[in-house]
Amino acid sequence: MKSIEVKGTARTIAERSSEQARALKEMRKNGGVPCVLYGGNEVVHFTVTNEGLRNLVYTPHIYVVDLVIDGKKVNAILKDIQFHPVKDTILHVDFYQIDEAKPIVMEVPVQLEGLAEGVKAGGKLALQMRKIKVKALYNVIPEKLIINVSHLGLGKTIKVGELSFEGLELISAKEAVVCAVKLTRAARGAAAAAGK
Repeated sequence: MKSIEVKGTARTIAERSSEQARALKEMRKNGGVPCVLYGGNEVVHFTVTNEGLRNLVYTPHIYVVDLVIDGKKVNAILKDIQFHPVKDTILHVDFYQIDEAKPIVMEVPVQLEGLAEGVKAGGKLALQMRKIKVKALYNVIPEKLIINVSHLGLGKTIKVGELSFEGLELISAKEAVVCAVKLTRAARGAAAAAGK
Protein backbone atom coordinates (compact mmCIF):
# COMPACT_ATOMS: atom_id res chain seq x y z
CA MET A 1 0.00 0.00 0.00
CA LYS A 2 1.28 3.48 -0.88
CA SER A 3 1.96 6.02 1.83
CA ILE A 4 1.21 9.74 1.93
CA GLU A 5 2.40 12.37 4.39
CA VAL A 6 -0.11 14.63 6.14
CA LYS A 7 1.09 17.39 8.46
CA GLY A 8 -1.01 18.61 11.35
CA THR A 9 -0.89 20.88 14.38
CA ALA A 10 -2.11 19.75 17.81
CA ARG A 11 -5.09 21.66 19.17
CA THR A 12 -6.61 21.99 22.61
CA ILE A 13 -10.27 21.32 23.24
CA ALA A 14 -12.23 24.07 24.97
CA GLU A 15 -14.03 22.94 28.13
CA ARG A 16 -17.30 24.68 27.28
CA SER A 17 -19.12 23.46 24.18
CA SER A 18 -20.02 27.02 23.09
CA GLU A 19 -16.31 27.99 23.11
CA GLN A 20 -15.43 24.80 21.26
CA ALA A 21 -18.06 25.42 18.55
CA ARG A 22 -16.76 28.99 18.10
CA ALA A 23 -13.15 27.74 17.83
CA LEU A 24 -14.10 25.08 15.24
CA LYS A 25 -16.04 27.62 13.18
CA GLU A 26 -13.06 29.99 13.20
CA MET A 27 -10.68 27.15 12.27
CA ARG A 28 -12.81 26.08 9.29
CA LYS A 29 -13.15 29.71 8.14
CA ASN A 30 -9.33 29.91 8.00
CA GLY A 31 -9.02 26.74 5.85
CA GLY A 32 -8.36 24.31 8.71
CA VAL A 33 -10.01 20.93 9.24
CA PRO A 34 -10.42 19.53 12.78
CA CYS A 35 -9.06 15.96 13.02
CA VAL A 36 -8.88 13.29 15.70
CA LEU A 37 -6.40 10.41 15.96
CA TYR A 38 -7.67 7.28 17.74
CA GLY A 39 -6.02 3.93 18.46
CA GLY A 40 -2.91 5.13 20.31
CA ASN A 41 -2.31 5.52 24.04
CA GLU A 42 -4.34 8.72 23.98
CA VAL A 43 -6.81 10.46 21.70
CA VAL A 44 -5.08 13.30 19.85
CA HIS A 45 -6.96 16.36 18.56
CA PHE A 46 -5.23 18.27 15.77
CA THR A 47 -5.77 20.48 12.73
CA VAL A 48 -4.81 19.92 9.09
CA THR A 49 -5.22 22.39 6.24
CA ASN A 50 -7.86 21.65 3.61
CA GLU A 51 -5.07 21.62 1.02
CA GLY A 52 -3.10 19.09 3.10
CA LEU A 53 -5.98 16.59 2.87
CA ARG A 54 -6.76 16.99 -0.84
CA ASN A 55 -4.50 14.19 -2.19
CA LEU A 56 -5.63 11.78 0.53
CA VAL A 57 -9.38 12.35 0.27
CA TYR A 58 -10.07 13.04 -3.42
CA THR A 59 -8.52 9.88 -4.87
CA PRO A 60 -9.61 6.33 -5.71
CA HIS A 61 -6.45 5.00 -3.98
CA ILE A 62 -5.97 3.92 -0.39
CA TYR A 63 -2.98 4.99 1.66
CA VAL A 64 -1.08 4.46 4.87
CA VAL A 65 -0.90 7.98 6.27
CA ASP A 66 2.43 9.21 7.62
CA LEU A 67 0.82 11.60 10.07
CA VAL A 68 3.18 14.28 11.36
CA ILE A 69 1.66 16.22 14.27
CA ASP A 70 3.96 18.98 15.54
CA GLY A 71 6.98 17.04 14.26
CA LYS A 72 5.95 13.70 15.85
CA LYS A 73 5.28 10.98 13.26
CA VAL A 74 2.78 8.10 13.51
CA ASN A 75 1.39 5.68 10.94
CA ALA A 76 -2.37 5.83 10.56
CA ILE A 77 -5.26 5.14 8.21
CA LEU A 78 -8.17 7.36 7.28
CA LYS A 79 -11.14 6.10 9.28
CA ASP A 80 -13.99 8.52 8.64
CA ILE A 81 -14.70 11.83 6.87
CA GLN A 82 -17.60 14.21 7.36
CA PHE A 83 -18.49 16.51 4.47
CA HIS A 84 -20.62 19.64 4.51
CA PRO A 85 -24.08 18.57 3.21
CA VAL A 86 -24.35 21.47 0.75
CA LYS A 87 -20.85 22.80 -0.02
CA ASP A 88 -19.17 19.35 0.02
CA THR A 89 -16.18 20.77 1.94
CA ILE A 90 -14.45 18.58 4.52
CA LEU A 91 -15.80 19.27 8.02
CA HIS A 92 -14.00 16.66 10.12
CA VAL A 93 -11.63 13.68 9.71
CA ASP A 94 -10.95 10.72 12.00
CA PHE A 95 -7.67 8.81 11.72
CA TYR A 96 -6.78 5.50 13.34
CA GLN A 97 -3.25 4.80 14.50
CA ILE A 98 -1.79 1.58 13.09
CA ASP A 99 -0.34 -1.06 15.38
CA GLU A 100 1.75 -3.46 13.25
CA ALA A 101 0.63 -6.43 15.37
CA LYS A 102 -3.12 -5.69 15.28
CA PRO A 103 -5.43 -6.14 12.28
CA ILE A 104 -7.30 -3.12 10.95
CA VAL A 105 -10.57 -2.81 9.03
CA MET A 106 -10.37 -0.90 5.77
CA GLU A 107 -12.31 -0.51 2.51
CA VAL A 108 -10.24 -1.63 -0.48
CA PRO A 109 -11.10 -0.67 -4.09
CA VAL A 110 -12.25 -3.44 -6.44
CA GLN A 111 -10.76 -3.90 -9.93
CA LEU A 112 -12.37 -6.28 -12.44
CA GLU A 113 -10.10 -8.18 -14.82
CA GLY A 114 -10.78 -10.24 -17.94
CA LEU A 115 -13.53 -10.37 -20.56
CA ALA A 116 -16.64 -12.05 -19.15
CA GLU A 117 -18.31 -14.86 -21.15
CA GLY A 118 -21.62 -13.02 -20.73
CA VAL A 119 -20.19 -9.84 -22.26
CA LYS A 120 -19.07 -11.85 -25.33
CA ALA A 121 -22.68 -13.06 -25.55
CA GLY A 122 -23.96 -9.46 -25.62
CA GLY A 123 -24.41 -8.77 -21.91
CA LYS A 124 -23.14 -5.75 -19.98
CA LEU A 125 -20.72 -6.02 -17.05
CA ALA A 126 -21.78 -3.91 -14.07
CA LEU A 127 -19.61 -3.21 -11.01
CA GLN A 128 -22.02 -2.98 -8.05
CA MET A 129 -19.47 -2.55 -5.23
CA ARG A 130 -16.55 -0.18 -5.75
CA LYS A 131 -14.95 -1.16 -2.42
CA ILE A 132 -14.98 -4.21 -0.17
CA LYS A 133 -14.37 -3.95 3.57
CA VAL A 134 -11.51 -6.19 4.74
CA LYS A 135 -9.79 -6.97 8.02
CA ALA A 136 -6.05 -7.74 8.08
CA LEU A 137 -2.66 -6.54 9.25
CA TYR A 138 -2.03 -3.26 7.43
CA ASN A 139 1.06 -4.52 5.58
CA VAL A 140 -0.98 -7.37 4.02
CA ILE A 141 -3.76 -5.14 2.64
CA PRO A 142 -3.35 -4.65 -1.13
CA GLU A 143 -4.02 -1.40 -2.98
CA LYS A 144 -6.76 -3.14 -5.00
CA LEU A 145 -8.74 -6.37 -4.88
CA ILE A 146 -8.42 -7.83 -8.39
CA ILE A 147 -11.33 -10.06 -9.40
CA ASN A 148 -11.21 -12.13 -12.58
CA VAL A 149 -14.59 -12.15 -14.35
CA SER A 150 -13.70 -14.25 -17.46
CA HIS A 151 -15.95 -17.16 -16.37
CA LEU A 152 -18.98 -14.95 -15.62
CA GLY A 153 -21.94 -15.84 -17.87
CA LEU A 154 -25.05 -13.89 -18.88
CA GLY A 155 -27.23 -13.00 -15.91
CA LYS A 156 -24.62 -14.26 -13.44
CA THR A 157 -23.14 -12.46 -10.42
CA ILE A 158 -20.13 -12.62 -8.12
CA LYS A 159 -20.95 -12.16 -4.43
CA VAL A 160 -18.58 -11.26 -1.59
CA GLY A 161 -19.06 -14.75 -0.07
CA GLU A 162 -17.60 -16.37 -3.23
CA LEU A 163 -14.34 -14.43 -2.98
CA SER A 164 -11.20 -15.09 -0.99
CA PHE A 165 -7.86 -13.30 -0.82
CA GLU A 166 -4.80 -14.56 1.00
CA GLY A 167 -4.37 -13.03 4.46
CA LEU A 168 -7.61 -11.03 4.25
CA GLU A 169 -10.87 -11.52 6.10
CA LEU A 170 -13.76 -10.06 4.07
CA ILE A 171 -16.08 -8.08 6.36
CA SER A 172 -18.66 -6.87 3.78
CA ALA A 173 -21.95 -8.81 3.74
CA LYS A 174 -21.46 -12.26 2.14
CA GLU A 175 -24.63 -11.88 0.02
CA ALA A 176 -23.64 -8.47 -1.36
CA VAL A 177 -23.22 -8.53 -5.16
CA VAL A 178 -19.81 -7.25 -6.28
CA CYS A 179 -20.46 -7.44 -10.03
CA ALA A 180 -22.96 -8.86 -12.48
CA VAL A 181 -23.35 -9.47 -16.20
CA LYS A 182 -26.71 -7.94 -17.03
CA LEU A 183 -28.83 -8.93 -19.97
CA THR A 184 -29.11 -6.20 -22.56
CA ARG A 185 -32.05 -5.89 -24.96
CA ALA A 186 -29.84 -7.23 -27.78
CA ALA A 187 -28.78 -10.24 -25.71
CA ARG A 188 -32.42 -10.98 -24.77
CA GLY A 189 -33.41 -10.83 -28.44
CA ALA A 190 -30.58 -13.17 -29.44
CA ALA A 191 -31.50 -15.61 -26.64
CA ALA A 192 -35.17 -15.55 -27.71
CA ALA A 193 -34.21 -16.15 -31.37
CA ALA A 194 -31.92 -19.05 -30.38
CA GLY A 195 -34.73 -20.56 -28.30
CA LYS A 196 -37.14 -20.80 -31.28
